[in-house]
Amino acid sequence: MLRKSKRYVSLLIMVFLVVTVFVSGCGQSAATGQGSSGTAKVVNIGWTGPLSGGAAQFGKDTLDGLNMAVDEINSAGGITVNGQKYTFKVVALDDQYKPDMSATNGRRLATQDKAPVIFVNHAGGTYALQQFNTDSSNPFLLAVHSSDPGVAAHGNKLTFVGADPFTAQPDPYSKQAMQKFGKKLALIPAVTPYGQDWGKAMTSAWTNNGGTVTGTFPMDYNTETDYASYVTKALSTNPDVIFLGGPSQPDGLVIKEARQQGFKGGFILCDQASMEDVAKVVSMTDLNGTIGFMPLSQLSSPGVKKFVAAFEAKYNRVPTFHNSGMYYDMKVIAKGMEKAGSVTDPAKILTGMKQVLPITDDSVPYQLNSINDKGQMIIGLYGTMISNGKYGQPFSITPQQ
Repeated sequence: MLRKSKRYVSLLIMVFLVVTVFVSGCGQSAATGQGSSGTAKVVNIGWTGPLSGGAAQFGKDTLDGLNMAVDEINSAGGITVNGQKYTFKVVALDDQYKPDMSATNGRRLATQDKAPVIFVNHAGGTYALQQFNTDSSNPFLLAVHSSDPGVAAHGNKLTFVGADPFTAQPDPYSKQAMQKFGKKLALIPAVTPYGQDWGKAMTSAWTNNGGTVTGTFPMDYNTETDYASYVTKALSTNPDVIFLGGPSQPDGLVIKEARQQGFKGGFILCDQASMEDVAKVVSMTDLNGTIGFMPLSQLSSPGVKKFVAAFEAKYNRVPTFHNSGMYYDMKVIAKGMEKAGSVTDPAKILTGMKQVLPITDDSVPYQLNSINDKGQMIIGLYGTMISNGKYGQPFSITPQQ
């Protein structure tokens, strides 16, 4: 009996030794794991945004930019922090453009995936995540691709905004549209916080320039399919210009419907819409008189050209500003982690990001100068009006610091 017990104990010891050797020999581990010397650990980067519904293409655009940046960083060997190599993995969750789902996704990414950084691409989702991203139990840096000025004004200490506030756009857009078409404006803003804020800013700029708002007709661009009724209501007020407050594809369908109903005036696009994507839905001729961001591919700086060529090679399509947004954000975050000496502390990461700016070489599409005390990175972009079926001359859109 004693001999059998000794054999049993010896067997347990052998099993324990085998398991120990196997575990210690495992290669890659999570950023919070132990990892073997010289082996890169993985840092999860969270993303929540729309991958279904009317804003799905907008969501995919931002996610593609993020994935491209991560692929480039990993292909170059990742980053080195305190002598340890790290690579990145994007964990993306669909929130259908719904703030409550953004919050659910954010909690999962922070607690289960231990993501020190979570990207979100809409104001409603940002406001939802700002309710808990500074909690001491699972803090994370909220990296925002939204131009709604409210996300920075919120005062959240762990929010980084990588897009210019849209408040710089309504005034020059109003002046361009009035000069070409007249002073009567109808608005079809989105029902989202972003859409409503854009509508208010557009109304203020239009009236400050001596114009008249003939009517406002909010629409859920994410779910609505009957664009005709909204267009009919807007056109019944006899506007010279129509403001559209949704993503590219729905905006394009609204423009097509308006032209079919006989509207000859101009359109102003919010910055969620990309001119080049709208042009996939409606002809350039029907887009005459449309004002919005100058397409990225039409700009000539070395950083833009390099990014456009790389994106086209990877995804076989022309990139938009939304593709580039999370791309350069991720590049700054990676540099910030190295500078801060941490891949887990969101406050240190944000401080490191501020310290690595400005970036003036062609490693990012645009020159990135600084992050202000509200966590906002100011870039400076360009607008244009389509005329004779072509993009017109760019005009500067420079937000105040």
